[in-house]
Amino acid sequence: MTRQPVPLPAEHIPPGTADWRTPDARRWLTAASARWAHPLWALLALVASLIWDLEAAPVAPCTSADPCAADWLGLGTAVVLVLTLYWVWRQPRLALAGLAATLAGFAMDGGFTAALDEPSALAFLMAAAFTAAGLVHRLAVAMRQRALALEAAGPAAQPLPAAARTFRRGRFSFALAALLLAVAGFGYWQAQQVVDAYEERAAGATHLSGRVTALKEDDDGIGILKVEADGRTHRFETAFPEDFPVDSRVDIVVDGDWAALVAEPYDAFGWELLVLVGSVAGLAFLANGVDGRTRSQRLRRGPLPVLHVLVREGQDDGRTWVFAADDPEGLRPILHFHSLYAFEDEDEDGDEDGDEDGDGLDAGDGPAAVVELGKVTEILRGEDPPQPLREAVLYGVPYVGAEVAFVAREDADDAEVSVECSVTAVKPAVPRLVELGPQRRKRMNPRRSVDEITAGMTPTAGPRAWTAHGFSRAVGLGLLLVQGGGIWVTLDEELSWTWLWLAVGLPWLVTAVATALTWRITADRDGLWVTGAWRVRRVPWNVITSVRHSDDGIRVGRAKDSPVELSPTGWAWLERRLGREPHAGRTVEELQALLLRPELRPLEEAPPGRQGVPVGPPLVALSVLWGVAVLLLL
Repeated sequence: MTRQPVPLPAEHIPPGTADWRTPDARRWLTAASARWAHPLWALLALVASLIWDLEAAPVAPCTSADPCAADWLGLGTAVVLVLTLYWVWRQPRLALAGLAATLAGFAMDGGFTAALDEPSALAFLMAAAFTAAGLVHRLAVAMRQRALALEAAGPAAQPLPAAARTFRRGRFSFALAALLLAVAGFGYWQAQQVVDAYEERAAGATHLSGRVTALKEDDDGIGILKVEADGRTHRFETAFPEDFPVDSRVDIVVDGDWAALVAEPYDAFGWELLVLVGSVAGLAFLANGVDGRTRSQRLRRGPLPVLHVLVREGQDDGRTWVFAADDPEGLRPILHFHSLYAFEDEDEDGDEDGDEDGDGLDAGDGPAAVVELGKVTEILRGEDPPQPLREAVLYGVPYVGAEVAFVAREDADDAEVSVECSVTAVKPAVPRLVELGPQRRKRMNPRRSVDEITAGMTPTAGPRAWTAHGFSRAVGLGLLLVQGGGIWVTLDEELSWTWLWLAVGLPWLVTAVATALTWRITADRDGLWVTGAWRVRRVPWNVITSVRHSDDGIRVGRAKDSPVELSPTGWAWLERRLGREPHAGRTVEELQALLLRPELRPLEEAPPGRQGVPVGPPLVALSVLWGVAVLLLL
């Protein structure tokens, strides 16, 4: 029997609110972007043509008249180009501006003239034209969808709910942007220090002309140039040994024991790379923050069109899926987005991220929110059914890239309504290069019913245990090799900013390696013992709300506290491709069966020897010993 959508009280449905019916929804979906305009094709065309053009273009040699020094104009062009590639996927309007700036620089370098003779330059122009056509098409689609949504909504317009008016977006993006741009500024300052130090010393040094007497590579593959000048032999590291053949003349500057090639005066590549990465990431977050804040402000500007719809929260990805009002079975989603709760008691600045914990609970949902077995049974029964459809009122004009809000009840037992605001852009629920939506996930992740799972399980007196298996240990060993190699490469260099990567990445690697190699879950009479990288946690049966497998991890939800998570626990994608059922997925299914069927739970308590032992601390000691060994060997 079809489960009826959770109704919305009539007083929360504004007068004149039109139902978004299936015929109108189909017209809206039909207006979605064509397959040829998918940003992936544009990105592939742009990247391939750029690589071809860079490979085909001659590289100017390093000379005394035109040294290979810091090129901030070229770096700025690279920042714009990389941002344009990112914006092609996320921000069509900004991508058009970035593409125009890139083409302007291309024209200044004579690219349009070269396109008549060089196929690579012509290929880039064709890729740029194809990309621009796709971007214009996507913007036109958004306007068409906006017109169709306004037509379906009719003339009725309502003010945004009070809670949504205090909802703010963009602060997190702005904070990250400030941090990353500060990193880029620090990199620029350090690079400029290198430049200034060279120029200051070179100004008082002796300028000589020397002859290249030998060229070879050291053990690290770095080119070493030997130059004889003024009766002395000088050695220089060079990144472009092909520019300095033996017996050629080069200019050098000498100040006592210090000497430098005029053609390659200094090496600030590492700092320039930091400027590039920091600038691209910082500007990307800044643009996202401005876009989110602008769309949020536009939503609060005045009365909005409203549509009566059905909504459902996706179980695996947390998206909000919107369905037509006359689709009570939720067979055909119209659009989707991520959303967070908005509360009337927020301060004036609000919180663009809503509930910071991401669990969607009010502050009052604390220890009293322990879920009874009947609630767990309802959640876990059958094949892990989706969340119920809920009747909702959608505020705002839905189209690709829009911002919306909606009002709905959480479930039939909740008398209050909640207000949620989108925190990602609206996207149509149509199949593209990869089919979207719950049906695709069901095919990729077939799940058995509880009866099928319990058919192969028999009650036992002793504890049940699930541990890391072959694929999980293979992932752990692979990450362990990455960890050891990273320590070696980092310690092989002198103390520099690159050591920060070791400090940031090593804790995550140690946690991931320890978890993948030795994770363990033991079920006994009273609950679960969950062994991660650093400790063994006890989770009683009566506080467990859910057990899920996603993103190659296992997540045990608890009513009182934050979930207990293990990640990674294998490589589900590869296991499926090899025709095997993911071990972590089978573990979760059996744990769900024990949660649902108490008669299958073990009768005894697990002794300490079967509760598991975390290996994070020993792995830290092993990493320290490896680091010491590397330092002694170097």
